[in-house]
Amino acid sequence: MTCKAAIFSDRTKVVRLYGKDVHKRVYPASTTKVMTALLVMENLSLDQYVTVSQRATYPEPTKLYLKPGEKYKVRDLLYAILLKSANDASVVLAEAVAGSEEKFVQMMNARAKEINAKHTRFANSNGLPSKRKQYTTAYDMYLIFRRAMMHPFFREAIKQKYKTIYSKGGRKISLKSHNKILFQGWKRNIYGKTGYTRQAGACFVGTLQKGDSTLIIAVFDCKERWADIKHIVSRYGGVSL
Repeated sequence: MTCKAAIFSDRTKVVRLYGKDVHKRVYPASTTKVMTALLVMENLSLDQYVTVSQRATYPEPTKLYLKPGEKYKVRDLLYAILLKSANDASVVLAEAVAGSEEKFVQMMNARAKEINAKHTRFANSNGLPSKRKQYTTAYDMYLIFRRAMMHPFFREAIKQKYKTIYSKGGRKISLKSHNKILFQGWKRNIYGKTGYTRQAGACFVGTLQKGDSTLIIAVFDCKERWADIKHIVSRYGGVSL
């Protein structure tokens, strides 16, 4: 086991199958985008168009290299942040919800408290390194992901290996999921959101089915992320992968 913190629990009954430092502060990296997606789904119509601002083009890769003035459907930018982890798309969505990314971050932190993720603080909409404090815990991210799972679109989006999106003007962008589990030929897929920065290490939060049970796993600051996930799910969930 190389991860610094992890949790593996049932979605509905909160039966913890495995835990390692579940309340330890960790950097969220791009798992931040689960909260971004949650707020977008709660506040915008999936089929409405949103416009790319100049500021939204500034974040560093991974990104779509969106251009100021382009318009995209909300659902397509959600695919972009959940599959490709596009940092510029996150800012476009944040601005569409709150008017500015700064105000959106305030909403993120308020929403975290509302769902009892009391030990989480976001600094931006995409999880990129920031001079401002940002942290979460494995348990808090479990709570955030569990709430996002209430939305049918979220459950559908994280299952996609590939997606093609278009701007209103016809620009075509092809997306490929960063979730390598979907491409490794495992007996059972685990659907979710990846994250990585040098500061955070490799992380992941996702879900799988075992019979009638929906299970959620979150791992943070891993050297061998996929091996850790496979070990936890196989050993503590009795799930053959």
